[in-house]
Amino acid sequence: MLNRINLLIVIAVAVVTFSLWAYVNQPKDHPPWPHTIQGFSFSPYQANEDAIKHILPTVEEIDSDLQLLAGTTHSVRTYSTEGTLAEIPKLAKRHGINVALGAWIDADDVRNEQEINKLIEVANSNSNVVRVFIGNEVILRADPKIPLAKLIGYIDRVRKAVKVPVSTAEPPYIWAAHPELVSHVDYIAVHLLPYWENQPIDLAVAHSIQQYEDVKILYPDTPVIIGEVGWPSNGRTHGGAVASQANQAHFLREFLKVAQEKNYIYYVMEAFDQPWKDQSEGAVGAYWGVYDVNRVPKFSLTEPIVGIPHWSWLAGLSAILAVVVFSTLLADSQHLGMHGRSFLAIIAYLVATAIVWVVYDYTNQYLSTLSILVGLLLVIGMIGVIVVLLAEAHEWAELRWSSFRRREFKPLIVPEAELPFVSIHVPCYNEPPQMMIATLNALAKLDYPRFEVIVIDNNTKDTMVWQPVQAHCAALGERFHFYHEDPLPGFKAGALNYALTRTAELADVIAVIDSDYCVAANWLRDLAPQFVNPNIAIVQAPQDYSDGQESMFKKMCYSEYAGFFQIGMITRNERNAIIQHGTMTMIRRHVLQDVGGWAQWCITEDAELGLRVFEHGYEAVYIPKSYGKGLMPDTFIDFKKQRFRWAFGAVQILRGHARQLLGRVPTKLTWGQRYHFVAGWLPWLADGLNLIFSIAALFWSLGIIFFPHTFDPPWIIFSLLPLSLFAFKTAKQFYLYQTHVNTSVWQTIMASIAGLALSHTISRAILTGLVKKDNPFFRTPKLAARLSFTSAIKMVYEESLLAIAFIMVIYGIVISQGVGQTPDQSTVLSRSNANSPDLLFWIVVLCIQTIPYLTAITMSLLGARAYGATKSLAEAQ
Repeated sequence: MLNRINLLIVIAVAVVTFSLWAYVNQPKDHPPWPHTIQGFSFSPYQANEDAIKHILPTVEEIDSDLQLLAGTTHSVRTYSTEGTLAEIPKLAKRHGINVALGAWIDADDVRNEQEINKLIEVANSNSNVVRVFIGNEVILRADPKIPLAKLIGYIDRVRKAVKVPVSTAEPPYIWAAHPELVSHVDYIAVHLLPYWENQPIDLAVAHSIQQYEDVKILYPDTPVIIGEVGWPSNGRTHGGAVASQANQAHFLREFLKVAQEKNYIYYVMEAFDQPWKDQSEGAVGAYWGVYDVNRVPKFSLTEPIVGIPHWSWLAGLSAILAVVVFSTLLADSQHLGMHGRSFLAIIAYLVATAIVWVVYDYTNQYLSTLSILVGLLLVIGMIGVIVVLLAEAHEWAELRWSSFRRREFKPLIVPEAELPFVSIHVPCYNEPPQMMIATLNALAKLDYPRFEVIVIDNNTKDTMVWQPVQAHCAALGERFHFYHEDPLPGFKAGALNYALTRTAELADVIAVIDSDYCVAANWLRDLAPQFVNPNIAIVQAPQDYSDGQESMFKKMCYSEYAGFFQIGMITRNERNAIIQHGTMTMIRRHVLQDVGGWAQWCITEDAELGLRVFEHGYEAVYIPKSYGKGLMPDTFIDFKKQRFRWAFGAVQILRGHARQLLGRVPTKLTWGQRYHFVAGWLPWLADGLNLIFSIAALFWSLGIIFFPHTFDPPWIIFSLLPLSLFAFKTAKQFYLYQTHVNTSVWQTIMASIAGLALSHTISRAILTGLVKKDNPFFRTPKLAARLSFTSAIKMVYEESLLAIAFIMVIYGIVISQGVGQTPDQSTVLSRSNANSPDLLFWIVVLCIQTIPYLTAITMSLLGARAYGATKSLAEAQ
């Protein structure tokens, strides 16, 4: 809702946003384009044509292109005499254009012969052919099938057969390295492409002129011309060289001014964009034309150059989108202070600007079917990242800048006679009897007048396990009831439904604790009075653990658990949307029966029950204070299995309640509750997609290593988004853990490691949940034995394999692309991505993708060193 304060915030951020757009798009003056230039590199392929596949332009298309260039250039340079391309000199003559005729030379000897023979024929029959080129960057390509001697043989042969000057075209360093080649040519043709040499745009012209002059000094007796000179309008940033339309206009207009003053002979690279070149030069290969593939000029030839000509439209669109995002974030956030609203406004504008820029940039590329498919997948990933980022930002803002708590816990004092009768249900299966006895002893010490305890053991086979518990219940008195049922289906939910049938008629409230929980004596006394409010159906206390300091492994697990109960549950409680947990929970008996009891189809029956209760319009109370402590998993495999169950159950709930959450089935859910039940699990859903992304990233990285001319690194914006999310979540966790969980920096780091270690497990659970409706219930073992090093590694074999795979591709990219090496001419001009920010950011992404797998290995090894919780159990007894 845009009230006055919100409107002022929106206007302030919009002004800043527009100012930034305007600042980076200030018009810049450059010399006007000459009326007629010396020459264009001329490849007349249309959008649907391809030189590599030999899909050639028609004569009519070539003639149309030459007609467009007539009067703007004295000459054009060609690269092949194949098919219709041999007609270019004859067609060009009609339009008063000279031709520098080229023959393509590669490893195909038969084709080379055809090219040379045709070149000789065409050159000798067309008076407007002023020079010829035998091959283009043949030595640079370093094809072993075309040694220098072979190329010289071709050149010598043509020189004898034609009357015009003959040469080949190479970068300056090739000419400097091969003086023997100079003695076989009539002139030297250098390529001045400073983009490939990582030159910033402000230095590019001077650098190119210096290269040209250096070659002239080196070979003073041989004429030197510029065979290609240009700058791409799109593509990867290459070191300090940024490919953009503004930079292309800047470079060419500045260069042409110098070239005109010094009477250079040159060929601007090139007349028309050639999308097919992305197959051999990467994405940037398509964008060297002064005209785009549709024959439309890319930039003004005389007016000041603006980086993005229509930037004001993009800024306006981003502002509109930002207002929509900001308004959505502020829905039901009236309690959020001005600083929090400003924070969300900034996030909204950053996100909106990123979306607009990505869509604009991507739609200004030449898209093939494959690139469209890849682009759609990347956009879907981008949307996922942005949605998660917005949800994380919203939670951060509400925790940090809320002016008050709408549903803060308020203790109630009720006369003893009005306290509800509570039936405490303790489900168990194959639990250590000494642990169960400690749990029952704590319940026996409850300071509460009206309660019973029902222990239901389902499906335990060993009588030595359950009979001692049965005997202890009998010894504790008439309040304690023990039932052993075998078989009893339904796992924990089945046991709880069975206990409900054995509950005393007087019971108004059902309380549930896990078999390892030792409760505080004041648990019921403090919390049961909340049920005097007839709208309250659930009263929930957080999970807590008595063995959290026993080992480094458990310290890390303990820190990770704490965040949800001190951060996530606090914000959810503000909109009556907490996740009910199957321990330290109480629920009104008639509500539990009215909504259908515990769901045996869902392996997180507790969270599913809570959502059903909310769908019926009841309220829950959450108190972030510990009233009982249990035992944590003793090994990492048990930690993983527990989290797998929680994540798989979350997908079951989302699938089972999708129509209710989306409002397609009438319920009493508020939009705030719907938001939290979807947004709260978004990070887990994102983890599921992240596994797909990880596999795709590995295969794409292999393409970069083995097929570098076909596979470019992903655009930097697609790397920046996940990196931004990772950085944002890390900053949020460090801030909120220290301000709301009261942890130290070290404890926060431990929590981060433990959480990251579960990423792969959550990914598998989410993806499994999307294709399977059910999964076996896994009970978390207690008092497990210590594991061996070998067993610890086996627990994380998937994570280990993925970690090794990521490390290998990172190493492969670094080595194959020459990352970190001092660039020389041979690496720069081989079109390496070594200095591309896109590549460097992609490597950073790969490194971050590796972290969760390495942390999983670390946690598993630490878990193998941890002993069972005998110390905590002894203290409880």
